[in-house]
Amino acid sequence: MRFKTATLGCKVNQYETEWLRSAFLLNGWEDADDPDANVPDDDVDLVLVNTCSVTAESDAKSRKLIARFAKTCPHAEIVVVGCYAASDPERVASLPNVSEVVPDKRRLPEFLRGRGLERIPRGVGRLAERQRAYVKIQDGCRVGCAYCVIPSTRPYLESRPADDVLEEARTLSANGYREIVLTGIHLGHYGLDLYPPTPQEIDEAREGGYEPGTRPMSLGRYLARQAAVPEDRRFGLAELLEQLAALDLPQTRYRLGSLEAVEVSEKMLRVVANAPSTICPHFHLSMQSGDDDVLRAMRRRWPSGAYVDKCREIYELIPDAAITTDVIVGFPGETERQFERTLEVVREVGFSRVHVFRFSARPGTVAAQMDNQIPPEVKKERAARLGEVAREERRKFAKKFVGRQTRVVIEDVKREALAPPVARGTTDRYFEVVVKAKEGENIDCGDVATVRLVGLDGDVFSGELV
Repeated sequence: MRFKTATLGCKVNQYETEWLRSAFLLNGWEDADDPDANVPDDDVDLVLVNTCSVTAESDAKSRKLIARFAKTCPHAEIVVVGCYAASDPERVASLPNVSEVVPDKRRLPEFLRGRGLERIPRGVGRLAERQRAYVKIQDGCRVGCAYCVIPSTRPYLESRPADDVLEEARTLSANGYREIVLTGIHLGHYGLDLYPPTPQEIDEAREGGYEPGTRPMSLGRYLARQAAVPEDRRFGLAELLEQLAALDLPQTRYRLGSLEAVEVSEKMLRVVANAPSTICPHFHLSMQSGDDDVLRAMRRRWPSGAYVDKCREIYELIPDAAITTDVIVGFPGETERQFERTLEVVREVGFSRVHVFRFSARPGTVAAQMDNQIPPEVKKERAARLGEVAREERRKFAKKFVGRQTRVVIEDVKREALAPPVARGTTDRYFEVVVKAKEGENIDCGDVATVRLVGLDGDVFSGELV
């Protein structure tokens, strides 16, 4: 039996597709995408499409991808998973050649067994065509930001057992991956579902005739569970990081995925500070706006002042840490003064990178129904202005590192006859480096090279091997 996979969306989706791929390979299926397999599209039996639904455009891309496979692999069953499968399963089921829709990621093991696959992997050992590995440690989000549909497509919090994460890290390191990115739908929720139900929850469940935890709960309920446990017995992201660092895997480093500022504890910062060669000093803290009124309209959890204070705390404990963020411009009702406040905060924090997004009204969200939608031309103009400020701050941050040594994970190497290789890689602070080897020097994909940063072109460093 032959299969194909396709993925849209986030790192979690990419990881989950690789997990599905691993399951089919483990049970004797043939990957038609393997260049050595030489399998014609007409001979593909099954196509797995992992979809995204973060925007209306994502939904459209998912439909287009499914339609393309219906034409190119006409004899294959198409199975659709992911957030679009969760947000609109009936429409997905009506698309050409779709034989099955799996709207709940928790049902994936059941789906595999239904296809006759008896061996279900606990994790992944490889990620196709990547030098940096993703490890999914968490699923689900209960925050409920006004612009986001994810709490309705992935409403259940689920943290992977620490032993599974540690074993997967060992396997990936043994297979040559030198950077492991910890990822999740809401990474900072890791561990919240591991606490026992409160007495109040048990009483309510008994009265309602259901098991505690079998229905989506509010974030407040999860936090109440955590608060009922003594602090020295709590287990969350900081404790998992500590255990990963203690593995002391050779030449292996970890990078944290996206977090909320409220989720960065002092303990987490100390774990990172105490393992500078093992945990990247890079924090991606989603901000979205620098104005408190806009943040309230977005239903965000922290005001801008507290966000800036957390960034200061990071810099105090980890000088020269890289802090990156996401910002949405043109949220409904955003005034020029409110946008300028965001520019002020970006300058105040000194982000090493800002991902700029123009607000897109996602059907099914609160924000899509708000009044005072911002005209497209205004959103475009604000995005351009923010982009220029962000590039200026990125250059300021990067200049501090010219002349310093750093460790670089090599992700690509180009070789030409009679010339030393030219490599591209990523620093611990998530900057790209081009390394031109000298005569007699060699460098390969997957290497962790010590590099002196000798120049800066835009935001790309040039480096030389040490």
